[in-house]
Amino acid sequence: MFLRIKHEPPGRWKQYTAGKPAWLLPFLAIEWPLAWLAHGLSRWSFLEVLEYLGSLSVLVAVIFYFREAPDRLKQKHYQAWQVVNTAQHMAGSGGRIEALAELNADGVPLVGVNLSSAFLQGVQLPKAKLVRSNFKEADVRNSNLAGADLSYASLRGANFRDSDLSSVNFTAADLSDGDFCGTRFTGSDLSRAMLDGAELGNVDLSSIHWQGISSIKKANIAGVKNAPAGFAAWALMNGAVEKSGNTDCPVSGVGN
Repeated sequence: MFLRIKHEPPGRWKQYTAGKPAWLLPFLAIEWPLAWLAHGLSRWSFLEVLEYLGSLSVLVAVIFYFREAPDRLKQKHYQAWQVVNTAQHMAGSGGRIEALAELNADGVPLVGVNLSSAFLQGVQLPKAKLVRSNFKEADVRNSNLAGADLSYASLRGANFRDSDLSSVNFTAADLSDGDFCGTRFTGSDLSRAMLDGAELGNVDLSSIHWQGISSIKKANIAGVKNAPAGFAAWALMNGAVEKSGNTDCPVSGVGN
């Protein structure tokens, strides 16, 4: 849409001011030459060419913006990975919570990521591809990893209290000595997973795949909720315990 329009000539002064009140004449004296100037400029083809060039430059800018979008996305992911990798072994988050969530939101696989000892409370990684990832001794309380793939991952000694780990693939994962008090495991696959020494107080185990669990020695199953039929008896027979006196994770008995 062009801003320049064709202006009709304002006519002679007498014609322009005819019938107008005398008090308006000083204002008309300013407007009249400007009207002639607008008329002259509206007939200047050079300005019309400039308008076309301006519109063309906008179009070219839009084309380049979308053309360079993949490169900008790559740069964004590169910077996020830099944050994740350079913050390794740091005591705090180091920006990893936001960087990981950003990468996952863009569908970037997080396979093999090393997050050992990281502070990741509240991290949001639903459906993340975390195969062979390392969460050893990480603080991941109140997080959301629902639907994630944590097969062959290490969660040894990690704190996942009050987190959402429902529908997670834990195939051959190491959950030994992890704290999962109050965590939701609903529908998760624990085939060949190791749970030795894990704190499972108040954990929701509804619809889990547990028959193939590799080891559960000394895991605390006191107060587990919605446990599948036969799970509690099998766990106790294979070395699990019921420490209902754990005040850090209050429990009310084993669920069925």
